[in-house]
Amino acid sequence: MILRIGNASGFYGDRFDAVREMLTGGELDVLTGDYLAELTMLILGRDLLKDPDAGYARTFLRQMEEGLGLAHERGVRIVANAGGLNPAGLAEALRVLAKRLGIPTRIGYVEGDRLPAADGVLTANAYLGGAGIAACLDAGADVVVTGRVTDAALVTGPAQWRFGWTPEDPDWHDKLAGAVVAGHVLECGTQATGGNYAFFRPADVRRPGFPVAEIHADGTSVITKHPGTGGFVDVGTVTAQLLYETGGARYAGPDATARLDTVRLSQEGPDRVVVGGVRGEAPPPTLKVGVNRLGGFRNEVVFVLTGLDIEEKAGLVRDQVEDAFERAGSRPAEVRWELARTDRPDAESEETASALLRLVVRDPDPQAVGRALTGAAVELALGSYPGFHVTAPPGKGTPYGVFEARYVPAAEVPHVAVLPDGTRQDVPVPARTRVLEPVPEPALPVPLPAGPVRRAPLGRVAGARSGDKGGDANVGVWVRSEAAWRWLAHTLTVERFRELLPETAGLTVVRHVLPGLRAVNFVVTGLLGEGVASQARFDPQAKALGEWLRSRHLDIPVDLLEELL
Repeated sequence: MILRIGNASGFYGDRFDAVREMLTGGELDVLTGDYLAELTMLILGRDLLKDPDAGYARTFLRQMEEGLGLAHERGVRIVANAGGLNPAGLAEALRVLAKRLGIPTRIGYVEGDRLPAADGVLTANAYLGGAGIAACLDAGADVVVTGRVTDAALVTGPAQWRFGWTPEDPDWHDKLAGAVVAGHVLECGTQATGGNYAFFRPADVRRPGFPVAEIHADGTSVITKHPGTGGFVDVGTVTAQLLYETGGARYAGPDATARLDTVRLSQEGPDRVVVGGVRGEAPPPTLKVGVNRLGGFRNEVVFVLTGLDIEEKAGLVRDQVEDAFERAGSRPAEVRWELARTDRPDAESEETASALLRLVVRDPDPQAVGRALTGAAVELALGSYPGFHVTAPPGKGTPYGVFEARYVPAAEVPHVAVLPDGTRQDVPVPARTRVLEPVPEPALPVPLPAGPVRRAPLGRVAGARSGDKGGDANVGVWVRSEAAWRWLAHTLTVERFRELLPETAGLTVVRHVLPGLRAVNFVVTGLLGEGVASQARFDPQAKALGEWLRSRHLDIPVDLLEELL
């Protein structure tokens, strides 16, 4: 027996027609949609303040105008976390839609993740597992919508339902962990099929197809995609997604803790990668809680500096703005300057002759980042550096959010499956748990023998993918041959990582070694300040941090460079 699960959304705003593409492009048993992220919860929280009937992903409801009928015709169940902060509201809207369309649709939903918010907190949501989803499917639901479950729960729930996995199974946690890994690969949609992929050339990734996991009763899976869709699936694309937004060898969740150091990938055929060997452990006794609060107000202005004397021009405008703040007696609580030297000498266009000086200000008072910044920046227009102009004049200050991860005992969080007939079924907490502990450092491979080297970018031999978890960033780096792994494991140390990425020099950096994936995963604490919504740096989600690392030059064995020719 095989359970075919496809994903049609990796975030709120993903390709709208993916639902139709997935439901008509090939065989499926379950179609999932991942609409939630840390930033999304903040957006939905602000929506809910304006409208108590809002708080869910409205895009999903529009997709179901056609999706309900297509799924009904093909016997496909739909599972999505699009309920956000209001899964009951989305479930009711779906009932109204199904009735209007004349499609018999049984709808269940999962709630309990939304926790009481303390003063100053906009949203507080625990990450639930897949058991509530499984309960709704067991009760005959055609569509299940949830609030904040883990991304992998969209797969572990249907797997528990289809295969009847129970805690009494001797390999219960191994099976669940296999589903967790498959869910992690699917969760970001086309990132598993060539999207955002380091080695994207020469493949056609203009419009990658969305991924499908063929899950077996023992928890192993095959990652693939519908025939004829764009992109590609190979060991590299799956490795990249496995490393995305992870940390050490223990990948914890409310269903099970998956041991990433046990994952084994193999190419079964074109666009087919087997994920096997996954071992699991009991989940932690606590649940992660994502807390979003309003952090204050921010504003920014980008000055364009063209031609000669870039550093001097930047120094002049800095001095002028700081003087204006002092004269106004209203300096924002946080003032941050960043000079991006995008200019080139003897440039053939004005744009390539220009650098960008970015000023970002933050303050609890919107006036301090609004009128104060406008006056300080705009009034310089005729009295500053030669060639003065800005990309856009600053407007009013805008609110920004702050994300924080907390942990609470799982027993304190209600996990409720609301079945299609309205019955409310409490989901019990796991009977067995295991406190997370670091995994001992594995043995490194034998180093490569000394030989000739050439100065070249790291990315000539290594791929990378990076992302965010609150204020922290991770960078997973992997290679595609055993020889390259013998070199990488000994070369890309924490010290070398800090040298290559100077922004990380004063921060805590931890390296996790994953020999089975020929990968090292770096977690950088605090690089992103208070999370993506605070927009603390140029790349607030660290999406391109790995590509910056790949662009840095170091001495690489000539044999490794030549084996890729």
